[in-house]
Amino acid sequence: MRSARGPSLTRHLLAWVLGALTLVWATFIAFGYKTGEHEADELTDGHLASVSSLLLPLAPAGLAPDVPPAPAVSAPDLKAHDYQRTISVVVWDAAGKVLSRTGDAPLPPFASPEGFASLQLGQPPQPWRAFSRWDERHRYRLMVLLSQRERDDLAADIAGQVVEPGLWLLPVVALVLGLAIHRGLRPLRKLAEKVHALDTHDAQKVEDSVRFQELAATVDAINRLVDRYHAVLVRERALANEFAHELRTPLASLALQVREAREAPPGPLQQEALGRLEQDALRAGDVLAHLLALARASRAELVEAAQPVDLDAVARRVVSEFAPHAHAGGRELGLSSPGPFPLSGHPVLLELALRNLVQNALAHTPRGTQVEVELDPATRALQVADDGQQHAGPPGEAAAPLQPLRLGLGHRVVEKVAALHGATFEPEVALPDARRAWRIRFS
Repeated sequence: MRSARGPSLTRHLLAWVLGALTLVWATFIAFGYKTGEHEADELTDGHLASVSSLLLPLAPAGLAPDVPPAPAVSAPDLKAHDYQRTISVVVWDAAGKVLSRTGDAPLPPFASPEGFASLQLGQPPQPWRAFSRWDERHRYRLMVLLSQRERDDLAADIAGQVVEPGLWLLPVVALVLGLAIHRGLRPLRKLAEKVHALDTHDAQKVEDSVRFQELAATVDAINRLVDRYHAVLVRERALANEFAHELRTPLASLALQVREAREAPPGPLQQEALGRLEQDALRAGDVLAHLLALARASRAELVEAAQPVDLDAVARRVVSEFAPHAHAGGRELGLSSPGPFPLSGHPVLLELALRNLVQNALAHTPRGTQVEVELDPATRALQVADDGQQHAGPPGEAAAPLQPLRLGLGHRVVEKVAALHGATFEPEVALPDARRAWRIRFS
């Protein structure tokens, strides 16, 4: 069953792409507008300088001191082109007398600075852009003026022409990007449909090949997860069947022992039946405890994350807990460890595995046995060793176990925990001096 729909990955990617594109677009628009204004300013300044260069050589031949200045001219038809502006021209002689004046600019002062200048002229004052220069003999001074408002209008017009393509470019790019991202994510949507179609109870995989490396890695991870889940499921089914078989025997025996104890007359026979009833009940409880331990290990394998663990601290805690029980049963329990044994794992499961090894060693060795938990961080090994073979009695004399534990079931739990931590479990390793050990070797 599919879960509720969450945010769309397509819209998420489109939002990020468009956000970045808008930022870049706005930056280019701003720089484009500023650049347009700057270039327009340079264009008008160059135009003023060009007009002055064109008119100044005509001043000596076409103007004379006794020629009255021409009246200001304001012709609306001069602006026949977007880039055509009304130019005003003023010519003085060396004494500062106006020889010629053309255009609608107010008369500027003769003492205005030479070259480019921004002047405030008229009443009320209005900004004008001016360029003035002398002829080569310093007889005439010519000034060309342009209204700052017209200059700014021209700059705005040029800047607008520069940025105008970008104003419609962003919507077009957004539409194209949306279609491209939607089309590009089609393989991912197909992969999602295949994953939703997987049956978790079978070893079914995503078998179809994919064209893209990113999706190939995802498919590989999904298939590994399917293999892992199926392997866990198969192991749990096998263990459940085995435990059901192990549990069936003590339960059936319990029913028989209860009937025998109820029907037996008070006396030795009834006490013997009650003793067997107790043993079978403990055996059934032991099977259930191991079944719960395996269930906990399986849950940790699937959902719990590993964390740093000091195996030395775990071993000290387990040994201190079992030492009084071992002493009460005529056995000695010790710890041999050089110090911290750090690793990454599940502390509860590691303690459970060590408890099983210690419990089995104490339960299946005769009195007088020395059981020792040994840690070796250098070789990454943990083992529980005993010298029970040295204290074995004559044939036929049974050891007195502390609890009726099942050695095989306990070791299945240890194998499960070791596999979960990438370690190997080595049962009954022969050691010098007739000792034996059950060892977990971490990678």
